[in-house]
Amino acid sequence: MQGNERIARMIRVNHAGEYGAKRIYAGQLAVLGKSKVAPLLQEMADQEQQHLDMFSTMMVKRRVRPTLLMPLWHVAGYALGAVTALLGEKAAMACTVAVESVIDEHYAAQEAELGAEEGELRSVITRFRADEKEHHDTALAQGAEASPFYPVLTGLVALQTRLAIWLSTRV
Repeated sequence: MQGNERIARMIRVNHAGEYGAKRIYAGQLAVLGKSKVAPLLQEMADQEQQHLDMFSTMMVKRRVRPTLLMPLWHVAGYALGAVTALLGEKAAMACTVAVESVIDEHYAAQEAELGAEEGELRSVITRFRADEKEHHDTALAQGAEASPFYPVLTGLVALQTRLAIWLSTRV
């Protein structure tokens, strides 16, 4: 794959992922909007919006098309957020742990792949990876591991996240 296409795929999948994260938090806030974790969820959602805005700008600047799966991620992200929130605050946090674990691996692989010629993109990914790691750690501190069926829930969410990355890179 040529360099330009490789970079376009990175930007496309990262844009899709940040959009999906925004939708997950929207679903969680729809259910938990008056709970004690609502301000924390809103803070993380706001950071995801900043990430989405940055990748949206990059897409325009580099003429990268979004994934064709955006309508699916619109619905699926919201549904995942709402369903995990309906299972309780700790399950919502477990969702964050699972998603952010996969995203940390994903961004780490991109950082390793990008050379000096893509310093701006690499810097953005490095910064966003730190934010996502913070979300992961915050969710653990909020008791994510006490969620009912934690290993099963996080395993399923991680699998869905990996599938979304794989699909968004290609479609």
